[in-house]
Amino acid sequence: MDILGYIGAAVCMGIAAIGSAIGIGIAGQGAIGAWKRCYINNKPAPFILTVFAGAPLTQTIYGFLLMNIAMKPKVASGAMTPGFALGLGIASGLAMCFSAIAQGKAGAAASDALGETGKGFAQYIMVVGLCESVALFAMVFSLIA
Repeated sequence: MDILGYIGAAVCMGIAAIGSAIGIGIAGQGAIGAWKRCYINNKPAPFILTVFAGAPLTQTIYGFLLMNIAMKPKVASGAMTPGFALGLGIASGLAMCFSAIAQGKAGAAASDALGETGKGFAQYIMVVGLCESVALFAMVFSLIA
């Protein structure tokens, strides 16, 4: 039955990584669209948009850390029941997944706005960071579970 615990750990990282991939795709499309408009208007294309495009990648890292630092060792030592580990893996993975998707959407909008105006990076990165907070909370609260 321990296999369910290990599946929970793997699912946590896997679901978080799926969210990262979706979020990066969404944010990347926004950055590319903004760069295209800059090129059409003979304006310099801001390289800083890669920050918005790459931001959702961190959720994969959080899922990986949770899997290796907390879940696998606790399941192996018996400190976490397999059923709880499976539930925790699914729940925390989904929280990180949806955080990455929301972050990708915010990053796409930020790329559009910054590409158009050249202003507001600090405000836009704060919103992207708020989306990140959900994944951080999910990881930290799951680490101490």
